[in-house]
Amino acid sequence: MLNIYPTKKMKEITKETWDHAEFTKTDIEELMQRFHYSGETMAIIRDEELLPAGLLSRLHGAYPRHSGLREEAAFLFNDKKYYSGLEGFREIVGILSGHGIDIGHLEERELFISVYRFMATKHVLNTIKWDDFGNDSVFQLVFPQPGMIRADITEAWLNATSREERETIVRNYIRETNPHDGKQQLNKPTFINEDGEIEVVEGSQHKYPQCKLIFDEQTQNCFAFCNYCFRHAQVRGDDDMFIQHDIHQVHEYLREHQEVTDVLITGGDAGFLKAARFEEYITPIIEDPALRHIKTIRLGTRVLTYNPGLIITPAYNGMLKLFKRLYDHGIQLAYMSHFSTPREVLNISTIAAIRRLKAHGVTVKSQSPVMNHISLFQKENGAVDVDRSAQNWIDLANVFAMLGVGFHSMYLARPTGEFHYFNQPVAEINKVFNKIYRELPSLNRPSRYITQTSSAGKISLLGTVDLPGQKLFALKFNEARNMEWMDKVYLVHYDEKENTIANLRPYGADKHFYEDELAEIEHKLHSSIETGRKKNIP
Repeated sequence: MLNIYPTKKMKEITKETWDHAEFTKTDIEELMQRFHYSGETMAIIRDEELLPAGLLSRLHGAYPRHSGLREEAAFLFNDKKYYSGLEGFREIVGILSGHGIDIGHLEERELFISVYRFMATKHVLNTIKWDDFGNDSVFQLVFPQPGMIRADITEAWLNATSREERETIVRNYIRETNPHDGKQQLNKPTFINEDGEIEVVEGSQHKYPQCKLIFDEQTQNCFAFCNYCFRHAQVRGDDDMFIQHDIHQVHEYLREHQEVTDVLITGGDAGFLKAARFEEYITPIIEDPALRHIKTIRLGTRVLTYNPGLIITPAYNGMLKLFKRLYDHGIQLAYMSHFSTPREVLNISTIAAIRRLKAHGVTVKSQSPVMNHISLFQKENGAVDVDRSAQNWIDLANVFAMLGVGFHSMYLARPTGEFHYFNQPVAEINKVFNKIYRELPSLNRPSRYITQTSSAGKISLLGTVDLPGQKLFALKFNEARNMEWMDKVYLVHYDEKENTIANLRPYGADKHFYEDELAEIEHKLHSSIETGRKKNIP
């Protein structure tokens, strides 16, 4: 009988390998000591059974190449919780130098920090394999790399003869980094307030009917900064950032917009939200009949990658009680995490944090961009390594399944910041995604095809279409400024070099079917926002 499912050649797991994967209670106690947990955290882990030996054994046995669970080297970073800005970066460099590690390219890395900022937690620094940092995805994720900043800007900055000249170069370059790609400023909602006037909700976005985003005043920071950050204007503190001060305004808006089912608190990082302020958001949603259309509260956070230890401390108990309160009132609390590699997950702090959240009724999901050098890899000749790149995501998806984490989505880099460094052609990424999708069981796959955001909406790449003499891409919106656009599959010309889905040339027409209507929508949004702001000028 023909076998159409070829058997993969995998390294045989010997008895010695499996014995090394087996964890005992003693091993777990030693791991907790290595992480310098407080007595209170260790008690939480024991009492709530957050690190079962069987789970650790299975995770490490399945993915030893990604796992940090059997590493024994002492951590290099123990004294501070986080390192911030140029001062923090230089402090890290000093600690590494004291251990014989030189990451090099310091001036070029400091230029990046001057443009985009820098932050790294003790936890994420200790996740990095410092004996091979150049090939470590987490190092690529949080440490500025040579070649990230455009070559002409780097050269000018390095050759500048004064501090003032360097500051001018940085200030001018920031304006070129497209900090609000996709015309995000048009996503600020307006409504008719109690006085009958148009009011702008300056700290929110409402682009798609079902989901309203809130950039709360407490969530303006991050535990660590991702080099590819799509909201660098937000974390840098630009003048036109989103910031929500008034919670009452949010509830007033929601009462008028019954189409909203999901509220997403984001930033920055929603992991900074304090229990008392979160309670102000959720209590009316639970108790007010006019807000019963809200079914889900989402928290957009990378705390599980950058600072998971927070969740397994008594300080987080107040938030956990509120999560359980939501769950007991039929409101889903979704923790929208952002994992790019299995390495970020396979440590005891993140595993324990995920299990603690789930034990309190939290839905944990992950959504992440496919980023060159971090979760998309190249061969020595510069071509995309489809097999290695796909395997990273396949392994990650299966780790999610073992921990009960939902694989929400993968998406392409947005054209902001140092897009040139992180992107690859759409055609190449499509090959990677196809391999991921066909090799994962249906339950473990991402919930939608790979997407990229533009002002029009989130556009999914469904695959390729072969017609006589030509090849095309098939596209479909999965979110849009007009949700009826989602009903159509449309074709664009295949392009081996284009890295932005919205720029692919329409097939059989001069422009995409939605372009004229999009222009009208954008004009109306702009006018509404400007009218609302004029009303508030004294």
